[in-house]
Amino acid sequence: MTTGDANVRKTLIIAFIFLASAICPVAPLSPAYAHLLKSTGTVDVYLSPNGGATEAIVRELDAAKTEILVQAYSFTSKPIAKALIEAKKRGVRVVVILDKSQRRERYTSADFVAHAGIATYIDDKYAIAHNKIMIIDRQTLVTGSFNFTKAAEEKNAENLLVLKGNRALVDLYLQKGV
Repeated sequence: MTTGDANVRKTLIIAFIFLASAICPVAPLSPAYAHLLKSTGTVDVYLSPNGGATEAIVRELDAAKTEILVQAYSFTSKPIAKALIEAKKRGVRVVVILDKSQRRERYTSADFVAHAGIATYIDDKYAIAHNKIMIIDRQTLVTGSFNFTKAAEEKNAENLLVLKGNRALVDLYLQKGV
């Protein structure tokens, strides 16, 4: 893929995301959610394979000051696990919620962070807890299809959005159970 092709792909994905959010917002369109459609803050987009998503996540985790909340379907990324542990060592409150499939996985980063003293929970309320979300200092929302895995960075076609400055959107995620 050439740089031009990558730029076209990135532009198309960004256009699709904004069009989809206007047509089919994540939450039911009602007056309570209408303010979320307004453009506030910044959005950084990372596309894999090898698009720098893992590095972007680690950079955001390294900048965390008070709190990191994580929901993940699959979590095997060593760099992300290490960044979460380093954040905990700095005094940042870290909480991880994982899909029940992580109970069956062997030697996951989930085990690694749990053994490091990070509060780690299993979400078995749903058939699949397919979320891939991080909320950092209640200011930054990290989301997208990107699983927190090596395969997501190196082999899969995935997207990651880092949204900053939209407190209403972060609050919606927090209200819905992150």
